[in-house]
Amino acid sequence: MNKNPWHEVEFGENAPSIVNGIIEIPKGSRAKYELDKESGMLKLDRVLFSSVYYPANYGFIPKTYCDDKDPLDILIISQIDIVPLCLVSAKVIGVMRMIDGGEADDKIIAVAEGDPSVNHINDISELPQHFISEMRNFFEDYKKLEKKTVIVEEFQNKEVAEEIVNKAIADYQLMFGNA
Repeated sequence: MNKNPWHEVEFGENAPSIVNGIIEIPKGSRAKYELDKESGMLKLDRVLFSSVYYPANYGFIPKTYCDDKDPLDILIISQIDIVPLCLVSAKVIGVMRMIDGGEADDKIIAVAEGDPSVNHINDISELPQHFISEMRNFFEDYKKLEKKTVIVEEFQNKEVAEEIVNKAIADYQLMFGNA
């Protein structure tokens, strides 16, 4: 029997500064894969309607829970495209505050701890402004052809991101217990 990565993989012993991220979508993909909450399998939710590509590896932090009834989303910056369901140790550097369909849908921004091309970055302020603009543009545009609205609010620093990680861990424990 397979483990369910959301419920049976740890968020990381050094959370909230370094977390485990489970990749659902590799950087550069137009496929929107997501975890099937019941089976723990990865499923194809849809192919993006717009001709845009994920700007970073995208996934979630296990044993976290958010207002959208999903685990906390994470974008992991790396020089490589990371395969789906790969477990990645990720250093939290910031957060993109977002509203998707009227619900808060924060995206933690992190760098792959094992990637020497990015693991020296400690805060979102160290990223090139153009990369921030690309992330904002992607998330503002990727659902437009589906007639859905996404509002990207501000990018916030590492401290705010770590508070959000801690809250998502606490909310998971309230919802599902410490198991």
